Amino acid sequence: MTRAEGRAAPVEVPREWSLEELAAVGPFVTRAAFRRADGSLEEWTSRRHRKQHERLGAASVWWQPRAIGWWIALLFAVGSACFAIGVVPAYAAASGPSVDAWTFFIGSVFFTSAAYLQFVQAINAPSDAPGVVRGRRRLIAWQPDRIDWWACGVQSIGTLFFNVSTFAATRAALDPTQAHRLVWAPDMLGSIAFIVASWLAWVEVCHRWFAWRSDDVSWWIVAMNLAGSIAFLISAFAAYTNKDTGEIANLPVANLGTFIGAVGFFVGALLLVPEMRSND
Repeated sequence: MTRAEGRAAPVEVPREWSLEELAAVGPFVTRAAFRRADGSLEEWTSRRHRKQHERLGAASVWWQPRAIGWWIALLFAVGSACFAIGVVPAYAAASGPSVDAWTFFIGSVFFTSAAYLQFVQAINAPSDAPGVVRGRRRLIAWQPDRIDWWACGVQSIGTLFFNVSTFAATRAALDPTQAHRLVWAPDMLGSIAFIVASWLAWVEVCHRWFAWRSDDVSWWIVAMNLAGSIAFLISAFAAYTNKDTGEIANLPVANLGTFIGAVGFFVGALLLVPEMRSND
């Protein structure tokens, strides 16, 4: 590990390389620049390192089924679409309460699948700066010194809370106390987890608390996800369910927040695909 100012870049480099610059947010290193022995500069960034180490085919960028990043994008897009469609009044009226509720649950399963694959992608990022593809994928790992490990892990936990809340919502016979405990509470916890995960992903790309990088596709992805997470959290507050009466605080705002949040994640999911080639 290369160390500077008490921190280490979580990547191995040849001994002859020297550290030129290190960017960190809190305890997490998000960017490092190394000077090679020949004088050239090698830049390492946390997100690009894990997102662009896969070998991609020569086919269209939109068709890369051998890449885990492509599946992450597809699953997030389908899950987001389910959440967006589920709050459309016309769909809810045409499908009925039961089908509408199951639409949300199915969407949450797609979210969970995508989030877990994203976690797997993070823990299998190569340990060296030039980047080599591992042979055998790890399915679980303990890497608390990495910001992406926290971002992907926390988001995965958030999706599990959404699984609980959306599945409970498919049950028609919930009393007010059960609706509060099994639907609203897990939804709130999931939304908080999404905010935390999206904020970690945001600073991972910005390398500081805030930056404007409108020419960077990765910046747009984390910006859309953060905006979507904020909308989900607003929706969760508005969906507060009184445990005595079962009354929802503000259903229109809750539905609007869910729709905006889903659209944000849908756009972010679509951008994940070109991001895999953005620095080729």
